[in-house]
Amino acid sequence: MGASRRRGSATVLAVERKAKGVFNIVDDELAPAHEWLPFLAACAGAKPPMRIPIWLARPLARKTAVTMMTEGRGFSNAKAKRELGWQLRYPSWRQGFKEELA
Repeated sequence: MGASRRRGSATVLAVERKAKGVFNIVDDELAPAHEWLPFLAACAGAKPPMRIPIWLARPLARKTAVTMMTEGRGFSNAKAKRELGWQLRYPSWRQGFKEELA
């Protein structure tokens, strides 16, 4: 299921259950950007993303974006599963990228 459809179904569940708080709608496999971004590019038939030094990226992309791309470790979907009964179509980002971009 595409990311927007996945988030959409989770949003409907949250509204129907009158849920409060923040829910991360992600797959089960946590991965840093340096792992999933090149894989996504390959699945989409694109060139691998260009790597640039952090010192150059900070003034262009801002500190928060650079931190997310270099230090982010992913998020947990446990709360969405537990409180909303939300279920994944693809438990792995690898499987989802391959099947949705095929």
